Amino acid sequence: MLVNSGSINARPHSTHSPSPRFIHGRHQSTFPHFSRSLRVKSSKFSSLSLLLPATSSSNRLRVRAVAGAEVGGSTSSFDVSPGFPEPFSVRIPVGDRHILVETGHMGRQASGAVTVTDGETIIYTSVCLADIPSEPSDFFPLNVNYQERFSAAGRTSGGFFKREGRTKDHEVLICRLIDRPLRPTMLKGFYHETQVSSWVLSYDGLHTPDSLAVTAAGIAVALSEVPNSKAIAGVRIGLVGGKFIVNPTTKEMEESDLDLLLAGTDSAILMIEGYCNFLSEEKLLQAVEVGEEAVQAICKEVDTLVKKCGKPKMLDAIKLPPPELYKHVEDIAGDELLKVLQIKGKIPRRKSLVSLEDKVLTILTEKGYVSKDATFVAPETIPDMELDEDEDEEVVVDGEIDEGDVHIKPVSRKSTPLFFSEVDVKLVFKEVTSKFLRRRIVEGGKRSDGRTPNEIRPINSRCGLLPRAHGSALFTRGETQSLAVATLGDKQMAQRVDNLVGDDELKSFYLQYSFPPSCVGEVGRMGAPSRREIGHGTLAERALEPILPSEDDFPYTIRVESTITESNGSSSMASVCGGCLALQDAGVPIKSSIAGIAMGMVLDTQEFGGDGTPLILSDITGSEDASGDMDFKVAGNEDGITAFQMDIKVVGITLPIMRNALLQARDGRKHILAEMANCSPPPSKSLSKHAPLIYMMKVRPEKINLIIGTGGKKVKSIIEETGVEAIETQDDGVVKITAKDLSSIERSKAIITNLTMVPAIGDIYRNCEIKSVAPYGVFVEIAPGREGLCHISELSSNWLAKAEDAFKVGDRVDVKLIEFGLDQ
Repeated sequence: MLVNSGSINARPHSTHSPSPRFIHGRHQSTFPHFSRSLRVKSSKFSSLSLLLPATSSSNRLRVRAVAGAEVGGSTSSFDVSPGFPEPFSVRIPVGDRHILVETGHMGRQASGAVTVTDGETIIYTSVCLADIPSEPSDFFPLNVNYQERFSAAGRTSGGFFKREGRTKDHEVLICRLIDRPLRPTMLKGFYHETQVSSWVLSYDGLHTPDSLAVTAAGIAVALSEVPNSKAIAGVRIGLVGGKFIVNPTTKEMEESDLDLLLAGTDSAILMIEGYCNFLSEEKLLQAVEVGEEAVQAICKEVDTLVKKCGKPKMLDAIKLPPPELYKHVEDIAGDELLKVLQIKGKIPRRKSLVSLEDKVLTILTEKGYVSKDATFVAPETIPDMELDEDEDEEVVVDGEIDEGDVHIKPVSRKSTPLFFSEVDVKLVFKEVTSKFLRRRIVEGGKRSDGRTPNEIRPINSRCGLLPRAHGSALFTRGETQSLAVATLGDKQMAQRVDNLVGDDELKSFYLQYSFPPSCVGEVGRMGAPSRREIGHGTLAERALEPILPSEDDFPYTIRVESTITESNGSSSMASVCGGCLALQDAGVPIKSSIAGIAMGMVLDTQEFGGDGTPLILSDITGSEDASGDMDFKVAGNEDGITAFQMDIKVVGITLPIMRNALLQARDGRKHILAEMANCSPPPSKSLSKHAPLIYMMKVRPEKINLIIGTGGKKVKSIIEETGVEAIETQDDGVVKITAKDLSSIERSKAIITNLTMVPAIGDIYRNCEIKSVAPYGVFVEIAPGREGLCHISELSSNWLAKAEDAFKVGDRVDVKLIEFGLDQ
């Protein structure tokens, strides 16, 4: 019951399998069409059941036991069709379980094909070569494709076309994970286009396919005809409860403080990439060591498999430039190269190198080259001879020439110009330039721009340069520059990610990186983001994620755009620095500042007069990246690392080298963070007046439907009535109101509060409308859809015969709740 408050005083898993063994045939069927079982005759090894496809008696396969297996276990031999590889299987221990590698069962017409199984996740990878070599280049013609089939998880595409379409961003990232460790192992001079294709055929939701795809690709290439130096493998390392886990499951990764993917050979590391929550350098090195041991164990088993069923390598297809061409290029361009490489500016240096290359090309491909020491001369020209048919043929070399003798016209001895192909000259010129650049760094201790090995380029940064953007920053480091822009929005701005398991995944923070050709002073096509742009953007995004506030503290979707306006190396790390400043300028309450730096290396310093110790370079430029042996990007703050990515262009590096690089990178980050603190003008660190306002409130979960209404009519009417941009409700009772101004938020907040309130005895409700009048009192609306009776005895302190004598419909009164009716 209600009482007129005007008349009262208001009161306010896995089991360990045996040691790895090879099986000629299948160890365990992973495909349903293998239906008929045969029993292998016992030997000194244990018996083994083989599952083989059903065949007619005329095509029956012969199976026999072989007692000479190299790795242990049972081995059997098949009579297979001529030209096709025999099926092999092997179980390889990885972490606390085994992976199953099978070859010869599928894709037998490919140069190499394998299926790799972990749990119920299956990757199928094939390697194929072009029959005819492409034009020689300094870039190995390797094409990597990776696709996740929706059928692998028992679902189909949610789009109109019920099939897989354009490669998704996370598939592009896995393509890069496969490509980067494979490329350094490819031998120079092999120009047959090579295609590595991987498909996820089955996914169990627990065993992730990305590290498995790297291993599958490494095994397929090792088995194929592609001439490579060593087999590679990849593993993921997690850190749960202070313990490192090799190839953790998705559930274990939910609790992990580290996500490290490592690839390498049996002797060295080729690639690492990962993200962590301010992990120390020493802890990261421990993780790398665990991963290195796991990779080495896999590679040793793969080497044994290759010896059994690998194809001969196409070593005869390798075409290298003539060895003498290197000396000729150095003779022609050596002195000028020394001068050109001392030019500090990137564009002037590049133009001078192009001009010098044209000069070398003209001499060696058009005019011909004659060695200065006359080592290379043509054989003597055959003389013109006039023979007297009546006399015997006789060549007179010395003395007088009498009539009747063979007449010889003397010809001067000349060197014949040496001509070379344009492609060979360009390849050699690039290698010689790289050699001279490395020599200058090692011998002189100075780089092209005059810096010492551990010196950082000049840094300048400014914020607030775009008045209508929510946050903006221009970060410049030497000749590399990033324009970073931060935009804030509600859930509708979140990025939807389609994945194998079919769960709706919304990213409330994403960083998008673009690298237009103008940033390097060139012309080129503009279009969809390249694989490189997707990879660099993801690296910068993951580097900044650990410093973002929780959704409860800052309920915004955040988008950061990094447009590279100038580039001379390390543009992804410039995006980290610029993105951090843009977030601060947008008023995002980040936990700390983050900086990124790219490290390089000259591995073999002894070749250039050094003591043999690898030379680590801080904040590398584009030429040092191209000519060096390492590109190691590290992002974080003074306390630890948030993201890292390392690519090696040589056979690999060891842990001591990585330790030196990480420690030098930490010093570089500290210097960059100090320069970022001097940003002028500094970031505003307050919400932009152009940014939307988001108010969060909590209601009882069972009241959410009152806000939504039938078919969403109620929430739409609130949005139209109050002028807010959006109202988002969650099952846990959280309501987010997004608007451009505070007044509209207050109006919608009041409506939602009244809709979802739970009346309590003693509550006072102001300015309530009388909806109907009865002889015994009036019905008052205390909230939309919520009415109560104010009895005639409570309407006034004076006596009333009838309620309509004092009140009518539409009047407004203040009331207080004094009791609930029986129907409450």
